[in-house]
Amino acid sequence: MHDLKFGIFLPTGDFAAAKKAALRAESEGFYSVSINDHFFTPLGPPQTPQLESMTTLTAVAAVTERIRLVPTVVAASFRSPPMLAKITSTLDQVSQGRLTLGLGAGWKQDEYEAHGYPYPSNAERLEQLAETVQVLKAMWTQAEPTFAGRRFSIRKAYNNPRPVQQPHPPLMLGGSGSGLLKIAAAEADLLNIIPPIFNGKDFVNDPVMTVKFDTPYLKRRLDMLHGCLEAAGREPQDLELSALLMVHLSRDAADPALAKTATRLGFPDVDTALRSPLLLMGTPDKAKHDLQTRIEELGFSYHIVIPASAESHELFVKEVMPAFVG
Repeated sequence: MHDLKFGIFLPTGDFAAAKKAALRAESEGFYSVSINDHFFTPLGPPQTPQLESMTTLTAVAAVTERIRLVPTVVAASFRSPPMLAKITSTLDQVSQGRLTLGLGAGWKQDEYEAHGYPYPSNAERLEQLAETVQVLKAMWTQAEPTFAGRRFSIRKAYNNPRPVQQPHPPLMLGGSGSGLLKIAAAEADLLNIIPPIFNGKDFVNDPVMTVKFDTPYLKRRLDMLHGCLEAAGREPQDLELSALLMVHLSRDAADPALAKTATRLGFPDVDTALRSPLLLMGTPDKAKHDLQTRIEELGFSYHIVIPASAESHELFVKEVMPAFVG
């Protein structure tokens, strides 16, 4: 059984705010801080300020001491695999071994087109992701890294200094599509399960998939994952499960703001939103009960939270998180 732990997302548009949030998270006992990997924010117009993820986390590493750094998640196709290996090795060195690399296939097509990146099919991006993992592991661990695949190849791609962590930094893949589950089952240390992206929108911007991704749907994905793990010769406990949680807490169970959050995300009512594995809503006592049930029922041990408000943040830190971590 993996230890229970909590991470939190940092602000993505202003480094002073991100630094302040990271220092606060470390003092509050969070396990990790995360930032997304986009050129354009998925939460507003493309002109919205958006920090580059790996630069930001490297700067955060220099001003923190304990908290882990978990990009959630890096788009594999934004950087060549050897360059990503060098960047992540450097970040692990700067942080003295605090990197967990979150990695995905990429999905926001307008970013690719605006910056002159090809946007291949889902199948090709997944193949690129799988080979990126192989290049990373080679350059993280081998004295003379070599790999030859259909999409990428390296030959004696020396990478010194290599990461501090041995045999390499933990690898967390993000997603839940069938192709990604196969790669995660074979290669990853952690899997951050979010709704599949079928129409170019993540779950925050796709109310249909947000509502569809209920507990029965999630359980079917977990069954699929277990089949992939068996095919890869691994046990379920070999792959730690992680979830993103939007957290909206209030001392008032009838707080109208809860209904507004449910409606904004596409839920027909608050009760349906309360049951969603993507949200943690209601009073602190309700949240503790629901979170404990999900941990027992679904097996998630690592939750990366996105508080909806300052009140939600404070209630989570002071009244929910202490029930699960010391």
